[in-house]
Amino acid sequence: MTSFRSSRWLKATALVALNLAGVSLALAQTTVTEPWVRGTVATQKSTGAFMRITSVQGGSLVGASSPVAGVVQVHEMKMDGGVMKMGAVDALALPAGQAVELKPGGYHVMLMDLKQPLKAGDTVPLTLTVKSKDGKTETVEVKAPVRALGAPAAAPHDHMQGMQH
Repeated sequence: MTSFRSSRWLKATALVALNLAGVSLALAQTTVTEPWVRGTVATQKSTGAFMRITSVQGGSLVGASSPVAGVVQVHEMKMDGGVMKMGAVDALALPAGQAVELKPGGYHVMLMDLKQPLKAGDTVPLTLTVKSKDGKTETVEVKAPVRALGAPAAAPHDHMQGMQH
C-alpha cells in the first residue's frame, strides 16, 4: 500500500510542477538576451544600455527604470539631414517572435542623471515595461553587466560624440 500511495503522490507532484511551469512560461511573454551597459568616466552623467528583446505575442517597449539613474528612457538614434540625432520615443515596436536589437547607433535604453560612475564588472539592474497587443503590461527584470567604455564589443565610436540630443 505504501508504494501505491508514494506513486500517486509522485504523479500528483509532477502534475502540479508541470502546471506551475506552464503558468510561468505563459507569463514570460518577453525575454531579454545579451544585455550590457557602456561604462562611464568619472564625470559622465549618461550612458546607454543595449540588448536583444523578443516578445512572443508582440507588443511595445514603453518604458524602463533603474536605480542607478534619475531618468531612464527608450531612445532612437537616426540620421536627419546628415546629422546624427537622438531622442526619446514613446514606444518601440516588438513584432511577435522577432528579436529587436537595441544597439549603439540605433535604439537603446538611455540612462541619464547617473548617481555614480559605472565601471567594467559592475551590474546594472534594469526594469523594462512592455505593453502587449491586448493592452496588458509586463515588467521584465534585467541584470546588465557593464563593459569598459572602449570595449570592442561596444560600438567603435563613443555613444555621445557628434550627436545632437
